[in-house]
Amino acid sequence: QVQLVESGGGLVQVGGSLRLSCAASGRTFSSNAMAWFRQAPGKEREFVAAISRLGGTIAYADSLKDRFTISRDNAKNTVYLQMNSLKPEDTAVYFCAAGGSTSALRREYDFRGQGTQVTVSS
Repeated sequence: QVQLVESGGGLVQVGGSLRLSCAASGRTFSSNAMAWFRQAPGKEREFVAAISRLGGTIAYADSLKDRFTISRDNAKNTVYLQMNSLKPEDTAVYFCAAGGSTSALRREYDFRGQGTQVTVSS
């Protein structure tokens, strides 16, 4: 099974950018679709973006597709989330997850990381 370690979060001002990384252990990384979800305090975990195992299919939450970009490097067993023009409402813990397809449904994924905190200050 894939183990996941998210990194790259931090404190950023409104309008700034961050690049999150999710490093996966194990030899099955390229067999999985990967996704990013986020969870703000007091809210449900929500879908951000997903990418198919070879990167040919990408899905985004409609409200984020103009500012966020998901990518992956199977040689490095890593998936990335580039976040631009950050807003205070982007403040959340961001999680990566492994799944079988680029579904937006949380139940379709296996979450095995601790997440990385992103805080956007106004």
